[in-house]
Amino acid sequence: MRVFTSSQTATPADDDSIASGWMALGAVSVVFHLGLIFYGLTPALVSRPLHMALLLPWVLIYMANTPAQRISGWLLTILGIAACGYIAVNESVLADQYGFIDNYLQMAIGLFLIALALEAARRAIGWPLPLVALLSLMYGALGQYIPGSFGHPGLPLPSMVGTLTIAEGGLWGTLTGVSVSVVAIFVIFGAVLNAGEAGQGFMNLASAVAGRLTGGAAKVAVISSALMGSISGSASANVASTGAITIPSMVRLRYPRSLAGAVEAVASSGGQIMPPLMGAGAFVMVELTGTPYTQIMAAAMLPAVLYFLTVWVGINAYATRHDLKPMAESERPSAKEVLITSLFFAVPFVLLLERIFNGGYTPQYAASIAIFAGMVLLFFDVTLRFSLPGFVKRLSNAAVTAGRQIAVIGAIILCASLVVGVLSLTGLGVKVTSGILSLANDMLWPALLLTALACLILGMEVPTTAAYVICVSVAGPALISLGLEPLLAHLFVFWYALLSTITPPVCGGVFIAAGMVGENWLKVAFKAMALGIGLYIIPLAMVANPELIQLAVNPSGAVFNGLKVAMGLAAISYGVIARKALWQRGALIVTGGVLIFVL
Repeated sequence: MRVFTSSQTATPADDDSIASGWMALGAVSVVFHLGLIFYGLTPALVSRPLHMALLLPWVLIYMANTPAQRISGWLLTILGIAACGYIAVNESVLADQYGFIDNYLQMAIGLFLIALALEAARRAIGWPLPLVALLSLMYGALGQYIPGSFGHPGLPLPSMVGTLTIAEGGLWGTLTGVSVSVVAIFVIFGAVLNAGEAGQGFMNLASAVAGRLTGGAAKVAVISSALMGSISGSASANVASTGAITIPSMVRLRYPRSLAGAVEAVASSGGQIMPPLMGAGAFVMVELTGTPYTQIMAAAMLPAVLYFLTVWVGINAYATRHDLKPMAESERPSAKEVLITSLFFAVPFVLLLERIFNGGYTPQYAASIAIFAGMVLLFFDVTLRFSLPGFVKRLSNAAVTAGRQIAVIGAIILCASLVVGVLSLTGLGVKVTSGILSLANDMLWPALLLTALACLILGMEVPTTAAYVICVSVAGPALISLGLEPLLAHLFVFWYALLSTITPPVCGGVFIAAGMVGENWLKVAFKAMALGIGLYIIPLAMVANPELIQLAVNPSGAVFNGLKVAMGLAAISYGVIARKALWQRGALIVTGGVLIFVL
């Protein structure tokens, strides 16, 4: 916990009281977000400002690095809570103003909330996303001075600020609603699982399934990272958690260090596309497309399986170049260990899916029930020994983790909401869409490639969910107008928003893995791009074979096309990686392309 700098001195009592304070704040955040699920309908201008108020201490004080940041963090937090409280308390009055500010106090509060959202995002994830939001705000305020088709008639400042801050748009729009009512619940779910023995259960299951195979340690990383990533929703967090176990295991077995780091970076990046949870993006997609969560989960399943299958084939291809040994038998868990530790994630996961599919509950309500089951499991350690002190410690860790992660994701979504709000107010999204269509000459495939490039560039500096939201807001309508189904267009953009996790020059997952393995990051990146080649090809394969995402409505067609694409991806992966003659590699790549895009 970053509370004291090296220049400060804290007594044990101080440390305990500070830690207790963050645990209590985390518990308040957990209770608030779970309570919204069971309480019933709460006005958006109440729940969403309170959500922002709860995240401010985490990003402005908890994450402060210097005394100056901490002092300013306290001041901004106090003022921010007061401003959010004003919105919540006056909800009924503000709702009747329809987004138009009518006094100086409201203008001051509105401008402050916008600046606060930018600063919170800056402290949480750095400058890039706030700069994008700031540029969009400047366009909203000054766009009437831009000549040509990309200008706009002008927005009265009271109307613009009011729409973004005192109405159900901008800061309090649908994206923030998703953060409040869905994303936060699944973040709590992941925090509870990670506080217990679920992580060890993932590792043990993966070791039992793949540890004895050629390249077993690498394949354990693939399976465990797929399982862990589906609940963490963060490639970087996934690398740091599972990589702490899998990377040293691969290094001990004399895997090339660059390969060990690449395997973990690629596997961890795929966690965000792996159902059932898929991080925060799946729930944002529910809101933006109006598609039920269960349908999105079914649509995403086959492409995700194909991604990890391609990584698996890539590991086998590297095995032809290096002696990739299986895990030693002494490092593999016993059947009893696998069974016991698997219960810690299997029970909540099965309950979650059963309540969604069989019970007919909403994902957030089902997740709430699974959270309570996960909390009960916190009473037990890996040997199933009951421990009340252990429960308190694990639950406290879960509260702090949940509070912090809800805050970081919330800060990102609030900032991205400003961008979406300005796009809506000014019509810029429609103009960019027209520009894409014009550059692509109204042809689908050039438009897809332009969209992919935009996703890669934006994703280099912006978190995946925010990159997806911004890109799909401007490019999604263009793709849909060219004939793509809305869900397919959103999945295409979402996948390509992940490109920057393994693609230079900015590749967060690779940087972390390279640091953990002690290898040059470029070497890790090149191997990661080869192993993760499915990330570049599968979105295009979904467009060429739309049945891939129709598992729920056309299972036979989906499976047939999945097998065809799987063979093509295997051929391409083997052709890129395996040590073969150049003509053989070329033939494999061409054959794979024909299988995916022609047949």
